Amino acid sequence: MRAPRRPAWTATLTWKAAVFITVMCCALAALLGVLVHVSVAGQTVSDSREKALTRLTEVGELYEAGEPLPRFAGVDPPGLPASLRALAVRGERGTMVSEYAGRPTMWAAGPADGRALAVRLDYTQSAETIDALDRSILGSSVLAIGATLLVGAFAVTRVTRRLHLTAQVARRISAGDLDARVDDPRTKDPTRPQDEVATVSGALDTMASSLQRKLQSEQRFTADVAHELRTPLTGLSAAAELLPEGRPSELVRDRVRAMRGLTEDLLEISRLDARTETVDLAVHELGPLAERVVRASGTDTEVRVLRDATVETDRRRVERVLGNLVANAHRHGAPPVVVTVDGPVVSVRDHGPGYPAYLLESGPQRFRTEGGGKGHGLGLTIAAGQAEVIGAELVFAAAPDGGAEARLRLPEYVRLADSESAQ
Repeated sequence: MRAPRRPAWTATLTWKAAVFITVMCCALAALLGVLVHVSVAGQTVSDSREKALTRLTEVGELYEAGEPLPRFAGVDPPGLPASLRALAVRGERGTMVSEYAGRPTMWAAGPADGRALAVRLDYTQSAETIDALDRSILGSSVLAIGATLLVGAFAVTRVTRRLHLTAQVARRISAGDLDARVDDPRTKDPTRPQDEVATVSGALDTMASSLQRKLQSEQRFTADVAHELRTPLTGLSAAAELLPEGRPSELVRDRVRAMRGLTEDLLEISRLDARTETVDLAVHELGPLAERVVRASGTDTEVRVLRDATVETDRRRVERVLGNLVANAHRHGAPPVVVTVDGPVVSVRDHGPGYPAYLLESGPQRFRTEGGGKGHGLGLTIAAGQAEVIGAELVFAAAPDGGAEARLRLPEYVRLADSESAQ
């Protein structure tokens, strides 16, 4: 049987610090309380014992002189503790605190002709003093623990708030917001002492700036290369059309088309990197849209519409995503290739070796092809980028019985009448 899982908040630094502070304060308060109690109680008992023994000496002198004894003294008086009586009978003197007539009493006894001569002192005030001291120690300990806990929680919360801010910025950077920075004021002034959180924040900002510069340099390079290639390719394409018909001219035209496709892909990648794309939303039936993409691909691809759905999306971008997935399945997979529409989810499945491990783990990477095969590795990168633009979720997975499967989940269109009836 599995042990019950602890709440998530018990793993937070604030909770752990609060527990640590509370335990340490309680231990310190208990130690100091015991020391103060033992010291004060010992001093109080010692003073009362000395006073009782002094009176016992005075009463002993009266007893030996045959004088009448005061009310607080007597020989074998009632209420005298038996252990103290036995001690006096043996010829020794001693003291003891016990109850007498419902009140705390300090007894002192000594030998007197084979019996016990004893005096008693009211110990109520001393006992109340010790009890009041214990209550004061307990109350002050509770107040000190509460104040220390509040101050400690405030200090720890300030640290954890800064850590949470750093974590949020890190998540924003990983999501693609390269302008996100912590901007901890402690890192801006080099003369100001820095704590560990400021050091981590500064390192994260430095890493983000370096990453942003590298990515922007790569994006500019991609865009510049694509633009520089576009003009000569246009002239090369026109020149290829002037070549006489034959195998050499077909090879030239084929390579020109490949270069033009690569250039267009690079331009599209650069636009996606710049995050300047605008979405043209409209309502479409997903089944017919998938069928149109397969017909336009000119491939032997089966389309299965299990459950059609109405989606609100950018048709051109959806066609681009599905077209790239179908082309990738035929280029790197094996037949049969099946496109399945199940509600707002479109899956493209082939029966080849499946996606490589790096793609399943971290997504498609530009200019990295599957197993060194054909292509330039931009098709799936563009598909993932276009899916992000339209707010769709694109997942690459291994099919249960072998092969590669890409699932595109689109935002489903909710009609106003349906939403009102649901309310």
